Amino acid sequence: MDTDGDQGRAHHGDRRFGFLDVCAGAGGLALGLEQAGFDPLLLIDNREVACDTLNLNRPDWDVRRVDLLEFDPVHDQQVYDIDLLSAGLPRVPAAASVNGPADSEVEIALIRATIMLMHAVQPKALLLENMAELADRDRYQPTRDFVMAEVEHLGYHGRWFVLNAADHRVPQDRRQGIFVALKGDRMDAFEEPARVLEPPVTVGDALGESMGARGWPQAAEWAAHADRLAPTLVGGSWNRGGGDLGPSGTKAAWQRMGVNGGSLADEVPGPGYRWRPDLERSQLVRLTVEQTARLQGFPPDWRFAGRKTARYRQVGNASPPPVARALGMALRKALA
Repeated sequence: MDTDGDQGRAHHGDRRFGFLDVCAGAGGLALGLEQAGFDPLLLIDNREVACDTLNLNRPDWDVRRVDLLEFDPVHDQQVYDIDLLSAGLPRVPAAASVNGPADSEVEIALIRATIMLMHAVQPKALLLENMAELADRDRYQPTRDFVMAEVEHLGYHGRWFVLNAADHRVPQDRRQGIFVALKGDRMDAFEEPARVLEPPVTVGDALGESMGARGWPQAAEWAAHADRLAPTLVGGSWNRGGGDLGPSGTKAAWQRMGVNGGSLADEVPGPGYRWRPDLERSQLVRLTVEQTARLQGFPPDWRFAGRKTARYRQVGNASPPPVARALGMALRKALA
């Protein structure tokens, strides 16, 4: 899997674009945009551990710990008329997992705050990334209508669509809802990123080498068994529970790949570990946080701050950098 840190960067001498990234999280969206030729002038997030992760990897980035609902750009006028406003916003709950509209109140408020920020910042382009349901479920039609009405009022044209990260060399079945808007007639030049015409990267492809890093003799056998895409990684709630790979159906999918999805490991298996895919789930191999980051498309040198559960929360809630890179390259063409 090609997730090299420099992969996709604009060639030296090409114009680089500036962007403001809100709800930046662990930096997946910002990293992919950087690789596509965009430089962040400001990144904001309300979680200290996420800001620590950003500073750990890019100490030269201007990272602020601030709640989007309280952010006023009047003191950061370098972001006025910026090329791009990007937002990998907290996921709205899918209809199957909530009891009513009130369950998504905070997430919808953040979407609205991002759109209202457009009034002050007036970027040339807007990029929103969220759950696929936001882009294609009837439940969220009022939110889509609000977003479209506001951007059109400001002189932009926009489009909702859905991408699957697996189509961009991310070893995961992860559908993403995307909204792109550009000022004036630039939207006519925007083309949605085309899927990469190569076989999908499987879990075994992505993690086989790391599974053998401590001399586990069955790493290649396990990798051959894990010959399919990962299910969607779910970061889970910041307010409760430990780190696991998702709900019961997701855990069952991991079990078919010989993985215990009920918890995370501190390190990969050693030489003495004996793996049998017919064992109970609790006795199967577990993934490390670093391995889940690879499944999300992060390069191996991207580090995550905090304890194990907090690190996994950041990974599971992140935007896959390869998809962000593809979107960034598409936006470059429209902005040129």
